[in-house]
Amino acid sequence: MHATSPAAVTLAQTQPMRARVILASILGNALEWYDFTVYAFLATIISRHFFPNSTPTVALLSTFAVFGVGFVARPVGGLLIGIYGDAKGRKPALLLTIGLMAAGTCLIGLLPTYATIGIGAPVLLVIARILQGFSAGGEWGGSASYLVEWAPSRHRGLYGSFHPGSIFLGQMVGTAVTALLSSGLGPELMANWGWRIPFLLGAIVGPLGVIARNKIGETPVFERAAEAETPVDATTRLPIRKMMFAFAFVAVQSVAIYIYLSYFPTFLQHYVGWSAGRALWSTAIATVATGVAVVTSGALSDLIGRRPVLLTSCIFFLLFSYPLVWVILHSHNFALCAFIQALLSANCGLFIGSMAAALVEMFPTRRRLTGLSTAYNLASMIFGGFAPFIATWLIASTGAPISVTYYVILGAAVSLPAVIAFRETAWKPLD
Repeated sequence: MHATSPAAVTLAQTQPMRARVILASILGNALEWYDFTVYAFLATIISRHFFPNSTPTVALLSTFAVFGVGFVARPVGGLLIGIYGDAKGRKPALLLTIGLMAAGTCLIGLLPTYATIGIGAPVLLVIARILQGFSAGGEWGGSASYLVEWAPSRHRGLYGSFHPGSIFLGQMVGTAVTALLSSGLGPELMANWGWRIPFLLGAIVGPLGVIARNKIGETPVFERAAEAETPVDATTRLPIRKMMFAFAFVAVQSVAIYIYLSYFPTFLQHYVGWSAGRALWSTAIATVATGVAVVTSGALSDLIGRRPVLLTSCIFFLLFSYPLVWVILHSHNFALCAFIQALLSANCGLFIGSMAAALVEMFPTRRRLTGLSTAYNLASMIFGGFAPFIATWLIASTGAPISVTYYVILGAAVSLPAVIAFRETAWKPLD
């Protein structure tokens, strides 16, 4: 009788479902991060429309502060959507996140500016960012868990890497769209109305993600857990110690990815003297390199384990962040500087590609979304969400653009002890 149980039937049907699972996760998650990328790249233009009465530095800081506000909402979204996903399933949680993100993206594209409605404009911008942050908070843990729970046991690292890989797909598309519009429309038209186009394009893609996710099934791992145990409720004990460990574990990637990809287009324009188009194209190259490194890392972690890959990446940031950024600041060779940005970003991909499966494997199934999403998003809020703001503040305070690397080194120093203490999970059964 056991062989014909609903869980066994579900397992027999997993292979045909996996391709659709990967596609739906990639499409939805890419949209989540497309908008975050576009906002960061257009920060200078947005600051003029929503904070026009400030000095350029204060306006830019204000715009990046609004960027960070979205990250304040992420732990709340991670906790609430995580509880919902642990109780009702991964699929309902993922449908909710994609719908909320599309709504927030559309709102930014249609917002009136400060010149039209005054103080109401930045207030509405903050609301849109909160909506996006709440959605992204639930998306990370939900999408990562969904992929790893569907994966064959020997390929959880590879499947898990598709989740952050889709993040970089969204960032790559966002970078390319912004670069093409900047080059095609020119500075004046881009500043006047062209900045709205990337957000409206993202909003159009939203319904496609909803359709794709509506056609996929629940994970066999969740269904087995639901059969074996009573439903999770709000009083069920959270794995607090594991959450604290995961918080420190992900600090370095939270800092590095937002410095070397999201903040670097602004950094390259302000402190290296590049045009907006050149900075964006360099970042587009770095994004492609990062995406390739992510998937390669996931597959590699299935062969040699998660820990060796994560440790290598963390040590690289500690030792080479300062000297490599110093070269960018002092070299006039575009090809060399673009290569260095790609190298630094790809090293972050090396960490993230193995990290996704490692984090999912840390937590028990019935509290996986709640524990993983809350811990990850707290780290993202504290270390990553305000990274552009902190980088801008560090440079303004020290007068030295190289000080941007101090924050990356700090993130690596926080993560290194957790990575060293990490007990390998690559070949253990998934709870």
